Amino acid sequence: MQLSARIEQVGTPPITAVKGWIKGRTYSPARPLVDLCQAIPDYPPARGLRQYMQKLVTQPQVAVYTPDEGLEEVRVEVAAWYRRHYAGAEALSAENICLSIGASQAFWLALLLVAESGDEVIIQTPAYFDHLMALETLGITPICVADTLCEEPGKRRDGGAESLCASIEARITPRTRAIVIVTPSNPTGKVQSTAEIEELYACAHRHNIALVLDETYNAFLPPGQAPHHLFNKPDWGRNFIHLASFGKTFALTGYRAGALIADAELIQRALKIQDSMVVCQPRLTQLAIAWGCRHLDAWVEHNAESMRQRHDAFCSLFKAAEHGFELCSSGAFFAWVKHPWPQASGWQVARHLAEHADLISLPGEAFGPGLHQYLRLAFGNLKHEDVAAAVERFTRVLPPRG
Repeated sequence: MQLSARIEQVGTPPITAVKGWIKGRTYSPARPLVDLCQAIPDYPPARGLRQYMQKLVTQPQVAVYTPDEGLEEVRVEVAAWYRRHYAGAEALSAENICLSIGASQAFWLALLLVAESGDEVIIQTPAYFDHLMALETLGITPICVADTLCEEPGKRRDGGAESLCASIEARITPRTRAIVIVTPSNPTGKVQSTAEIEELYACAHRHNIALVLDETYNAFLPPGQAPHHLFNKPDWGRNFIHLASFGKTFALTGYRAGALIADAELIQRALKIQDSMVVCQPRLTQLAIAWGCRHLDAWVEHNAESMRQRHDAFCSLFKAAEHGFELCSSGAFFAWVKHPWPQASGWQVARHLAEHADLISLPGEAFGPGLHQYLRLAFGNLKHEDVAAAVERFTRVLPPRG
């Protein structure tokens, strides 16, 4: 049979590729594999949530479809969670929410709502690889705008100062349909300031395009930093689409606990896609999200503080160690580092670390063009007591040959 030429051009999922390098290998307790590849909380869901879910699976009704957008009582709880955590979100309601199979499916819904094949979407790089793969799959052209953390801070390539918003606005064309930002960033951990997000929303409003914010890691903001106030705008839904992942918030990554939050009319349009794509998020996942929203605020904050401590320990030890890698940015679950071998690609260095340091990470090329000197390290997988040993692996690896 004939196959899609477009899909042939989409790269292999990078985590799949990297984990393929170590398939079949075994590691000794004295030198275990250090997995800095995939962003998964190292802790399980809360005990009370696990007990609640155990009871749910014995109930026949839990195996049944829900409405496409999710159970109303669940979406009411999600809206209440947002009203507690986002200033000015008082008007947010269940009608603004469609529960999705992770934030990645919510991103597909957003793309299909605003863009068609041949359109353009501006995306900040380093970008989340799933976003780039989705754009390529749908035939939507990604217009990459580089974050200054990969350049001299605050400088353009031509030497002048330029804000992120100005850089993005300069790339808008009649084919532009959306601006995509991940904050906190996957892969860099960088958090866009409230002022920057306000500027980006104003830019999207001026050009009548969508600002799509993927806020998967919104429970892991730095101390004292509040989320944006876009939900406070009377017409926020005109140009703003929010993507969420309670999979990270409640440590339910395998349950695919995402959500699309948008204007109520847009949510109704999204159901045309949702029904033909997945029908609905599993009922078990929905009920777990609702339970977490009702009961786990303190648990989430405790784990966020634990993750901040892990972040601080990792960054402190990484900067002090003698290895030649440069820490460029960090936050949430991630560190974005520059490797010391400019003649080698990120793919080559990542494989070298997998084979010679028993450490897996992701190459910079997975996150956009021109990033071959970088690696993403997902330290969220590490237990606090394993951080020092993980950093030490970088000090013992020799340069790759060739």
